[in-house]
Amino acid sequence: MIIRILGEGQYEVDDSRVDELNVLDTQLQEAVEEGDADLLGPVLAALLTAVRERGAPVAAEVLVPSELVLPAPDASLSEIRAMLSDDGLIPG
Repeated sequence: MIIRILGEGQYEVDDSRVDELNVLDTQLQEAVEEGDADLLGPVLAALLTAVRERGAPVAAEVLVPSELVLPAPDASLSEIRAMLSDDGLIPG
């Protein structure tokens, strides 16, 4: 699965890692729904770190479509809220 982090780049993450990412995605969705800006930053950072650590960077010159797009590390509550679906940022 190709995951883009806005403002940073793409990572190829094995599909078997989606359940791990979904745990953090659920926490992020809960922080957004509760309007908890204090929790939002650390949870977003943990999600993006998990993608970086479990994924392999896709070279900038390689053009492949992203299956998922995650917010930039400095995204605001309203920006993240606009990106969320009923399943959060990561379906499943």
